[in-house]
Amino acid sequence: MGIINLFDPWKSKLCTCPRKYTINPYTGCSHMCLYCYTTSYIGLRKSAPKKDIIKRLKKDLERCDPRIPIDMSLSSDPYPPEEKKYRITRKVLELLLPKGFKVQVTTKSTLILLDLDLFQKYNVAVSMTITTLDDNLARKIESFAPVPTERLKALEEIFKAGVPFSVRIDPIIPYLNDDKEELKELVREVVSIGAKHIVTSTYKARPDNFKRMVEKFPELEHKWRKLYYPKGRVRGYAYLPIDLRKRLLSIITSEAKKLGVSYATCREGLITKEFFNAKSCDGTHLIPERFSSKFRKTITLTDKFEK
Repeated sequence: MGIINLFDPWKSKLCTCPRKYTINPYTGCSHMCLYCYTTSYIGLRKSAPKKDIIKRLKKDLERCDPRIPIDMSLSSDPYPPEEKKYRITRKVLELLLPKGFKVQVTTKSTLILLDLDLFQKYNVAVSMTITTLDDNLARKIESFAPVPTERLKALEEIFKAGVPFSVRIDPIIPYLNDDKEELKELVREVVSIGAKHIVTSTYKARPDNFKRMVEKFPELEHKWRKLYYPKGRVRGYAYLPIDLRKRLLSIITSEAKKLGVSYATCREGLITKEFFNAKSCDGTHLIPERFSSKFRKTITLTDKFEK
């Protein structure tokens, strides 16, 4: 496996993402969100730069097609607190962007503002995760990430800089952040700041993240177990009943539709217009074409990623 890989390691039929690459400058994630699903395979540990990442990235670029967007990052936030010291994400961007690559930066960190100068110049869109407007709740489920009010302020700066962005309202967790009016308020808030696309998803339980959730909220364990277990799993995940998923997700998508922005769901397998009305589910369609290079015209895609 290289530094850049084609996305969808699960080959899940529920995934509606367009063809794209993914790159994670760090391994582990210092945000350590309770609900995180990636800890099942990367572990619960602080962010650390991947070994020889720039050297390996240069080699990967020889076989990448610049016409395919890159989503950074989908397993480990590219802007953990460690980025202040290492600036690895910055170095990766400085290598990718002048070659004309289209990049979406997915994060829940305000440190993204460190690279706003690059975003303004090159082909970059931002996807910011905001799970709730309640800072107190966020401190419990996303203890080491910036609180939502700080993320909203960062989005204001991103909008002022002319950088397009989408917002991930993800995950929606029963009995925690599923209040209808609060979810609608969240949609209204991010759209008022300038979000052009909303992505949403329900919490999917895995043994490790479910254990963390019930340790933090023991009073909800019985209710959650009744919803998630002994329900069947989908490729290792315990999903909510489909009717409940639809009811929760429609709160977000209907409000987005009302406000005139595109919307989609993530890994839910819901592709009707009620839940999916966008050029891409993940927001990569927002990436602008600000910059091109000869590199984009000469490189072609090989089949190495498929093997």
